[in-house]
Amino acid sequence: MQREGDDEAWRSIVENFGERAELDDEHGPAPATPPEQPARPDPYAWAVADEPEEPAELAESAPAYAEDDDTYVPPDPPPLPVPEPDRGIAWAGVVGSPLLLLVSLLFGIGLPSWVGYLMVAWFVGGFCYLVARMPKEPRDPWDDGSRV
Repeated sequence: MQREGDDEAWRSIVENFGERAELDDEHGPAPATPPEQPARPDPYAWAVADEPEEPAELAESAPAYAEDDDTYVPPDPPPLPVPEPDRGIAWAGVVGSPLLLLVSLLFGIGLPSWVGYLMVAWFVGGFCYLVARMPKEPRDPWDDGSRV
């Protein structure tokens, strides 16, 4: 869907490609050349210094930075949360019994079979208890967990 003047405009662009386009005087006379602007100072002149203003021994004696007396000290973090006793026992079974079995295998400590079965039951029971205590409904869908 082209308009009527598009073909002529494209033809004019192609013909004047690489050359200065000639414009009609519909908008008034061509602007005059801009007046001569005074030379601007070099913006990087500050970066090059001819001579240091102070002798080298005085310049090196000053510290490279000054320590601030007003430094930010963050507040103490809150204490770690303590789980409820029943959940703590379940977590101890889920994490502790495999670790205890691994340590006993690494060091060659022989455990009675009933202790091994007890640790396996503690692991499975703790895992099932934690899964059963999980919340049934989802959190607020707009809550991504971040806090300000």
